[in-house]
Amino acid sequence: MPEPLWRAVRAAHGEPGRAYHNLDHVREVLARMDEVGRDIGWRSPREVFLAALFHDAVYAAGRHDNEARSAALAREAVARWLSGEGIDADLVARLILLTARHGALGPADVGEDEALFLDCDMAILGSDAAAFDAYDRGIAEEYGALPPEAYAAGRRRFFERLLAAEHIFLSPYFRGRLEGRARENLRRKLAEAPAGGGV
Repeated sequence: MPEPLWRAVRAAHGEPGRAYHNLDHVREVLARMDEVGRDIGWRSPREVFLAALFHDAVYAAGRHDNEARSAALAREAVARWLSGEGIDADLVARLILLTARHGALGPADVGEDEALFLDCDMAILGSDAAAFDAYDRGIAEEYGALPPEAYAAGRRRFFERLLAAEHIFLSPYFRGRLEGRARENLRRKLAEAPAGGGV
């Protein structure tokens, strides 16, 4: 990838206020993608890679257009630095836009690469307890401008919606590896919430 593209990715993810949606998160998603690549492979590896780099390029806690703006930034990057490389910018944008629907999609709603990509982004839910708790603290810090009660209620609703779904992970690959631990983490956080409060 061209160095100017890398600089753009680093600059976007280095903005203030990113306690979780930063370069460390991008690296974690890429590490999960490498596992998938080794074990089963990607149909469109370049597009998935670019979607991973840009899926949180624009991130402001609580905004509803982060994914759309990130997808637009990815399209601009492809046009500017990767024109003529045969990159399917529409696919890159679609993958990014799907991240807005975490917790609202079922396995039948997405293709194989889409399911695996979304699961790479959500794999933190099935990490060990310490990593999950660090993720949860990071999200809380990013939403620090919200009243604590409002944040806690929203977080609780998100966790409860995930637990109510038949599958948290959309791909059999991640479901078999991380589903059980993700459910344990989510139940534990809900149980730790104060009575009448949220997560």
